[in-house]
Amino acid sequence: MKRLKILLLASLLLLLGAGQLLAATPKYVFYFIGDGLGASQRQVAEYYAQQVAANPRLKLAMNQMPVVGINTTYSSDTLVTDSAAAGTALATGYKTNNGIISELPDGRVVKSLMEAAREQGWATGIATTTRLTHATPAVFAAHNISRDAENEIAADMADSGVDYLVGGGFRHFVKQGGAFKSKRKDSRDLVMEMADSGYQTFVGEQAAGSFLAYKPQANAKVFAALNYSHMPYELDRINAQDSQSPALSAMVEKGIEVLQSHHQPFFFMVEAGRIDHACHANDIAGSIYDTLALDDAVKVALKFYQQYPEETLIVLVGDHETGGLGLGFAKNYFLKMTAVQATKASIEDVMDKVYTGDVDAYLRIVAERFGLADMTPVEKQRLIAAAKQQDTGAKDAALYGSYSPTQVAVAHILSERANVEWTTFAHTGTQIPMGAVGVGAMQFMGFKDNTEIARTLADLLHFQLSDVQVAMAQ
Repeated sequence: MKRLKILLLASLLLLLGAGQLLAATPKYVFYFIGDGLGASQRQVAEYYAQQVAANPRLKLAMNQMPVVGINTTYSSDTLVTDSAAAGTALATGYKTNNGIISELPDGRVVKSLMEAAREQGWATGIATTTRLTHATPAVFAAHNISRDAENEIAADMADSGVDYLVGGGFRHFVKQGGAFKSKRKDSRDLVMEMADSGYQTFVGEQAAGSFLAYKPQANAKVFAALNYSHMPYELDRINAQDSQSPALSAMVEKGIEVLQSHHQPFFFMVEAGRIDHACHANDIAGSIYDTLALDDAVKVALKFYQQYPEETLIVLVGDHETGGLGLGFAKNYFLKMTAVQATKASIEDVMDKVYTGDVDAYLRIVAERFGLADMTPVEKQRLIAAAKQQDTGAKDAALYGSYSPTQVAVAHILSERANVEWTTFAHTGTQIPMGAVGVGAMQFMGFKDNTEIARTLADLLHFQLSDVQVAMAQ
């Protein structure tokens, strides 16, 4: 009985301690979103890192967070969400239809956590490897019935007042007829408008060096759109001799500098968006490298957390899984990470340009850039057959998704060599792991819907999200 009382007392003390932690309000919040980041993407990246380091005990930082949970991701109109609906849930706490940016299906606007943070006087930041106008960053600083209205989304973001905006997609911010190629249909020069309102602006890859060298003064505001479209895949960034594009970790480091210049609490959303793109293309190496790039960015936040452990919260989630990545294929009981170690380029951005009608050149580049120098006769025949299919203009969504036969052939040969497989070129409805560390982290533990992540953050930070009644599951 005495032993039982001691155990009960110890449990009570632990609960009281947890209660105190739950009652605290973090001052610095990092909200990491891995687009397309499911359990398989996290695990295969860790296995690959272990292989490269020759250390079977190596763990990704994201896989060592002390508080873990699992989230459902469905949208209001389908069990398989897109990034707009999933992002809206993570940003606002509300379900919406696929394709909608921080609005309900009936057009009512719902407030994002970032907008709520600004209302409280917090500094705010967005860093992404996609276009800034892409779905996930957009839901934090814009509202639109269509994720495809990127010119309108850019205008919302320019007017949002977010202190740090860094990613790709300058094409939706620059004016027509200027120094940079534009996709705008009006006469607005959003970059100039932001400069006039106090932003330091950096446009194009050639501005990356200036961006990285920039030293923020008090209350700094930064806009950096460093590529025409998305930022490069990490695999391409590190292998391109002339690339000046910063890693996601560098974007986070600069963001911390800028946000700290305000001497206020800050809310910082960081998206690793090209994990999703790689998995759409069934690109196992691309997925791995962009997941590792996200992990490096998480390490930057963890270093900050170690400096301010009683004031910092880090939450890492995925918005959905992409590709139906399975770690195992046919009747085999192995994974072979060395199979992708020689890959030096992405399927989507580089492989797309490899085949131009010259089969011999195509096979040579595939051997050099995609680690297939030792291709078997069967693999070679598959590549040649894919080239012939491409010559006919073949387009079959079931076989190739939105990609070419030559892209898919290389992607699937590499995947099969590693003994991984894909079920789709689209998203899946699988549940997503999350992790958290820091002040209030315990509140995110357990099985939750993605809307609960946003609502839990709002409650913890004393933010007021929209209060609307909706006839849908929460």
